[in-house]
Amino acid sequence: SLIRGLRLDRAVDTLLKLLLSFSSDASKTSERPTTLNMTDLPSTRPRKVCFVTIGATASFSSLIRATISSTFCHALEQNQYTDLIVQYGADGNDLFQSLVQEVGPGGEGAGINVSGFGLDTSGLAQYMKLAKTGGDDSGAEGVVVSHAGSGTILDALRIDVPLIVVPNSELLDNHQVELAEALAEQEYVVHGKLEDLPQALRDAEKLRVRQNTWPPVNSGTHRQSKGLAGVVDEEMGFSVE
Repeated sequence: SLIRGLRLDRAVDTLLKLLLSFSSDASKTSERPTTLNMTDLPSTRPRKVCFVTIGATASFSSLIRATISSTFCHALEQNQYTDLIVQYGADGNDLFQSLVQEVGPGGEGAGINVSGFGLDTSGLAQYMKLAKTGGDDSGAEGVVVSHAGSGTILDALRIDVPLIVVPNSELLDNHQVELAEALAEQEYVVHGKLEDLPQALRDAEKLRVRQNTWPPVNSGTHRQSKGLAGVVDEEMGFSVE
């Protein structure tokens, strides 16, 4: 592996070089979001959001199917999630609507509010922040499930929200798989598999605990106090004061 064996203090720099070696696709949008389709189920739990994004340049119907499923929604419910928001791309509305009907009231995971949109010209940061905070002070930190586009990954790392990266095996090249494996090896992300996203969700819940104390003591007091988002900002030259 390209990153294996590197000291932790150098890992973020290597990560960013790896990310930036691929084209960023996180902000390429061309349409306003569609109306959100909510199951509108009441909940007394703190709001906890799972945000799923397939990006704007390639379809990823298998990820949409894997996340808008009774199995995954049940896993969300077991982990105290309240909301599933899916960015399904320019051509995914029909698939989204049909899948929402399949996981409607009465089945496993029916207690999850499911909503979605195609594209958003203002970018995806607002949805990632919603996953980070739940929307207000009473919310709980959730998770982002993403294709392995470098720009989307970098956005999520800067927001410091637990991230499940799911490579799109339908693409001709395999850089998404390589990127997901490299980042998961260093525990920046969880490498999600389409056939077992509930396990990836459980792994992300464990990653959350490690991220809150990231990096370890041997990385230095300054970096330790800043957490993952602070280290990424520092490496990119942003102010960390």
